[in-house]
Amino acid sequence: MRVRPAARPAPRATSRALTAHPAWPLAAGAVLIAGALLVAPRAEAGSVSGWQRVVAEPDEPDTSTWAPRQTTVQDQTDRLIVHYRGDSGRRNVLSAAPRATTQALQRLQMAGLQAHKVHRNGLGAQVLHLNKSVPVRELQAVARQIMADDANVLYAEPDYRARAFATPTDPLYSSQWHYYETAGGLNLPSAWDVSTGSDVVVAVIDTGVRAHVDLADNLLSGYDFISNSSTGNDGDGRDSDANDPGDGCNGGHSSWHGTHVAGTIAAVTNNGEGGAGVAYNAKILPVRVLGCGGGYFSDIADGVLWASGSAVGGVSAPSQPAKVLNLSLGGKTACPTTMQNAINQARSNGAVVIVAAGNSNEDASKHSPANCANVVTVAAVGRTGARASYSNYGAKIDVAAPGGDQSTGTANGVLSTLNDGYSTAGNDSYVYYQGTSMATPHVAGVAALMLSRNPSLTPDEIEVLLKTTARAFPKACAVGCGKGIVDANAAVRAVFVGATAADDTAETEPNNTRQQPQTLASFPVKVEGTIGSGTDMDVFKVSVGVGKTLTARLISNVSSDYNLEMLSNTGAVTKTSTRGLGLADSVTWTNGGGSTAERYLRVKRASGLIGENGTYTLEVSLP
Repeated sequence: MRVRPAARPAPRATSRALTAHPAWPLAAGAVLIAGALLVAPRAEAGSVSGWQRVVAEPDEPDTSTWAPRQTTVQDQTDRLIVHYRGDSGRRNVLSAAPRATTQALQRLQMAGLQAHKVHRNGLGAQVLHLNKSVPVRELQAVARQIMADDANVLYAEPDYRARAFATPTDPLYSSQWHYYETAGGLNLPSAWDVSTGSDVVVAVIDTGVRAHVDLADNLLSGYDFISNSSTGNDGDGRDSDANDPGDGCNGGHSSWHGTHVAGTIAAVTNNGEGGAGVAYNAKILPVRVLGCGGGYFSDIADGVLWASGSAVGGVSAPSQPAKVLNLSLGGKTACPTTMQNAINQARSNGAVVIVAAGNSNEDASKHSPANCANVVTVAAVGRTGARASYSNYGAKIDVAAPGGDQSTGTANGVLSTLNDGYSTAGNDSYVYYQGTSMATPHVAGVAALMLSRNPSLTPDEIEVLLKTTARAFPKACAVGCGKGIVDANAAVRAVFVGATAADDTAETEPNNTRQQPQTLASFPVKVEGTIGSGTDMDVFKVSVGVGKTLTARLISNVSSDYNLEMLSNTGAVTKTSTRGLGLADSVTWTNGGGSTAERYLRVKRASGLIGENGTYTLEVSLP
């Protein structure tokens, strides 16, 4: 039963806190963190001091003394992706026939490989299941040879593997500093006064999600896109069951990673259970793509396509597609073509794609999908607002959000829903994790709050507004942590320029000069415009009454930098906004004269796209 249906959740206690599971064969004070065992042999009960790191996979480089192990692409894979130009589905690499496919098979045979099975992904490419795993670098060479042999091959690449980013520990709203504290928090409580995420679907593309008591009411029916049973750990391949059976295969420790991520986004709130979710009235669409040892990018790409509203390989599109996709996963590789194509289609479907930067304390440009185009890449800050010691950084980062940093204490992690089962599912619990995996759902939740208040927002607008409204870091990030820490309250209140949603109108050409402008007469209004060439300028005329205030905001496509100017009726430039790539430009003016005055708004290109891709929106308010 829900109690106190107020805008803000009340602090509360819970009996579901996980301190230790009696069945887990761990030393006192030990915690398993995404493949690494942290042991505090001298710590007393409840203490978080004296951590030592014992790496469970010594063949991986140690990139940090106290950080969740980076989710990495494995060194080997047993799959190859081949996409032929104009492939309508008739060609099959394993069928006897076209010379081109024979060439591909010959190249595999020369490398000592055979393709014993093939399935087609949602982009039309063929995923070849090979007879054995081989080093990725060897399969990259085979892929390059296949493309060199046959001009009809659009691309060929190994089907890289990825794993979840993460970390575990203990319980509730008063303990969820990451929502409300000034230094490292999300500035969330005030945002709940205007939006709680109603009518928005967020996809959690991850290990699947448990039907936790604090999540069940917000879970939709999802899909399991893991294409083989050994990775799936559920006895079969793809099916309509997105429940997480555990990724601790062969008796290993399960992370219940997707459940933790989902709880941060949309845990049920004001129900007397556990903690809160960022967008607690949103719905979660669970999409399972990670299992034993992680998951393949071909499966992840299909999950992205399906979640955003595309039918995939005989699986009908979801009845409620997601407008926000959360990918708290990744691997150390350039952005695979398969993944980039899926992201591009998701954006075309109207979904904003939020991804984790990675936990290796290195440049995010080395990690995918953080280095893909058309995503919002999220770094992590700790409780002080400084970059978390493990977080990736660099020019690919768009924004930062609280991901926790437990090097200064267990409770300085991010608290969310989990399961206390060691390998297979046990009881519902609440646990502190840390990682960019935990930062990312904070941003996905804020995107849901924004869309709930203004459903017409485009992916470009969401990304630009998240960056424009981000607050400054309380501690400088010299290595590059994006535009700032996401500010939920500022972002949610920025979805309109005026007091209400604007009516959309199309740009009308010709409107290149002040002598031949497009007149705007009803407000608020949002112009959907295009910069047609490098020298194109779009001019809009507004009549401003006595005492009235004109406000205009320009949001360019995320690949372009367009500037906004205000001109007087004589053509003099009176206001200019040139904030740069990825940020919204705005100008405002109040008519303090004694009569109605005309003002002109001019959009000019500084850099970036032109033509059909050179899009922008200009929102104008005149109350």
